[in-house]
Amino acid sequence: MRSHLLNETTADLYRRSVTEGVERVAAKLATTERPHTGISVDELAPVINGIDLDRPLEDPAAVLDELEEVYLRDAVYFHHPRYLGHLNCPVVIPAVLGEAVLSAVNSSLDTWDQSIGGTLIERRLIDWTAQRIGLGPDADGIFTSGGSQSNFHALLLARDEACRKVVQSSERALPKSEVLPKLRIFTSEASHFSVKKSAAMLGLGYEAVIAVPVDRGRRMDTSVLALELENCAAEGLFPMAVVATAGTTDFGSIDPLPEIARLAAEHSAWMHVDAAYGCGLLVSPTRRHLLDGIERADSVTVDYHKSFFQPVSSSAMLVRDRDTLKHATYHADYLNPRRMAQERIPNQVDKSIQTTRRFDALKLWMTLRTMGADGLGSLFDEVIELAAAGWDIIDADPRFEVVVKPQISTLVFRYVPGGDVRGDLVDEANLQARKALFASGEAVVAGTKVDGDQYLKFTLLNPQTTTADIAAVLDLLASHAEQYLGESLVHAS
Repeated sequence: MRSHLLNETTADLYRRSVTEGVERVAAKLATTERPHTGISVDELAPVINGIDLDRPLEDPAAVLDELEEVYLRDAVYFHHPRYLGHLNCPVVIPAVLGEAVLSAVNSSLDTWDQSIGGTLIERRLIDWTAQRIGLGPDADGIFTSGGSQSNFHALLLARDEACRKVVQSSERALPKSEVLPKLRIFTSEASHFSVKKSAAMLGLGYEAVIAVPVDRGRRMDTSVLALELENCAAEGLFPMAVVATAGTTDFGSIDPLPEIARLAAEHSAWMHVDAAYGCGLLVSPTRRHLLDGIERADSVTVDYHKSFFQPVSSSAMLVRDRDTLKHATYHADYLNPRRMAQERIPNQVDKSIQTTRRFDALKLWMTLRTMGADGLGSLFDEVIELAAAGWDIIDADPRFEVVVKPQISTLVFRYVPGGDVRGDLVDEANLQARKALFASGEAVVAGTKVDGDQYLKFTLLNPQTTTADIAAVLDLLASHAEQYLGESLVHAS
């Protein structure tokens, strides 16, 4: 079995095996005609469940043959121009090359003695991102598994900073357990669910999150935020953090960052910006101004695996003041004893929630060194321009209504039949249209609810998608919705 270990004696086997795997994937990418096959859970599950994992196939070629049947054939391919579903992007080749390198070398980015070179590359990319944001000379951060972990990490720091401030200003000694129930987080009702989930995991509970209404552009209403912050103080509570979103998941909306920064500062609240989606604007040659105000944040989430076209996973959490990262620090004698910090040995685990971490930073490094920041930003600009054109198409189509003009690259809309059709039937028609489209495999779109009603969503992150693709998918959705309504009315009569 040692013949399967990657080392100096198996380098040729490694080369042949990886080459064969790449050839299979490349062939699949070159011949994919639809985002996926439309296979159902009931069809695929018995095939996978029927495989005896205690009886290996032994031959790598046979394993790849089997993989074709259980995965490659039916996978959802985000590179297809009619994948318009979630925040999944096609990936750039330099990043995929980086993925191959980091997997084979297998550095663990927790301590310097496991990741020489890798540690410094990650730190350089954190500094580069912080400079793009404008966080200042004391900024720092860490790569994470994704936006949810980045948001959690930021709110953990915000919680402990709030507790520190409250305890320091108190006339009597306050235990942390007495402070936590009085902490409040303010965020828009359109923000990511990870804000509420983080509050629960941090011991604050869902009720600690105050959902601020949005305006017609689906951006946080700062006039309501101001009132809520004042109410918080009047009730003897403490504003722990204000979470602004730069690119909401549903609408791609960017909250008014300068005004939120002003209000957060007035109330001594930590300002976190969830820019998991909108971070691509940091490298946009033409639209960086849409993030004006982000430089005043105390912490920022970026997801390179969304608008930087990186493979999953590649995210980071950045802070204005590196000293705040101490709230996540723990020194273990076997791993990162205190003496290492005194000796200026750069252990990334000192500021990370995770211990073992992949060298995901390498993918972004390879991308920037090959394409440059402007090259990445121009790709994001393309999908933003596509979304603007898509809005024009949907707005002019009497079969659909669209919620709001996109600031980035998301379109939320729904099919609206002519005549007097009950609202519940309209909702169900949109839901069933999405399901039928997915089952056909011809395209993938997302869905959401707006003010309680069922809507459809295009998330545009593929520069290869065209307005013709958008128009064709709209026709397919309308056809499925009309078919559902026709059958429903026949059954009702």
